[in-house]
Amino acid sequence: MSALRIALVGAGSMGRNHARVIAESSRTELAVVVDPAESVGRPVADQLGSRWAADLDGIGDVDAVVVAAATEHHYRLALDVIGAGLPLLIEKPVCPSLAQTYEVLDAAEAAGTPLMCGFLERYNPAVLVARQMVEEPRFVRAERHSPYAPRIRTGVGWDLLVHDVDLISQIFGGSDPLGLSVEVGHFHPSSVPGAEDVVETSLRFDGGGIASASASRIGQRKIRTLMIQELDRMIEVDLLRRGVTSYRHTTIESDESGRGFRQATEMEVPEIVGREPLATQLDRFVDLVDGRVDADVERRSIVPAHRIVQQALDAGLSALTV
Repeated sequence: MSALRIALVGAGSMGRNHARVIAESSRTELAVVVDPAESVGRPVADQLGSRWAADLDGIGDVDAVVVAAATEHHYRLALDVIGAGLPLLIEKPVCPSLAQTYEVLDAAEAAGTPLMCGFLERYNPAVLVARQMVEEPRFVRAERHSPYAPRIRTGVGWDLLVHDVDLISQIFGGSDPLGLSVEVGHFHPSSVPGAEDVVETSLRFDGGGIASASASRIGQRKIRTLMIQELDRMIEVDLLRRGVTSYRHTTIESDESGRGFRQATEMEVPEIVGREPLATQLDRFVDLVDGRVDADVERRSIVPAHRIVQQALDAGLSALTV
């Protein structure tokens, strides 16, 4: 089978990573790099043996499109790509509003066009190992904190929180929460009005499972952690270093004096062997285009995280206006 000819839209920091992975894969060809700024797009294209175009009108004959442009441009770009009948991998979020996301998803379904969202943490090898270990999750805690990045115009809900509520929803079977509570903070003077800097949210799922997710862009270092508690085991995932540690508390013994005790915990550290998440994600996109992945299932899996973020932001806005 010939390589899938892909047009990459957006040559910023994330777009450059996509470009490299597309160019390196034996299953894909980086046919064109699209960016309105020639000084940004052309060097990426030249370095990887591709060509540059200023907009979608110049993509030529391609088989699929990857959109890694700024979030505020996703809605227009996604509808244009779907209108051209081309399969689409779009960076998260699909759009920075649930209404626009639904419109894009409905357009893809009506056109019969494969659509995938770049929930990159799904393909983190540590997450893949941890999810194989999980049996009956009862409580999940996620933290995603970062230093401030002025280039990101949306708040942390669509930029950071969306990753973790996607993972949480996946751990609880891909479902929406039955209940949600949230606290939202607006602190940084450089943030766009209405763009939140901190979100703390709690979620309750069918069957009694609960979760919490914390997103902040006023941290002074990157934190990317996921903790999953079962009745007899806890699984910690370091998403940055791609490590997994499992803990089981086994014994508690009092000493003879009765004034102290000794406890023992078993630790398991599985070996993490996996590829770069972007490469794994790209392979799934190629499989989606080739029909090896159910397009309806993939499209439906996009919805819960977007719905949760929108509910959280709406709840936070309501609390501010009370």
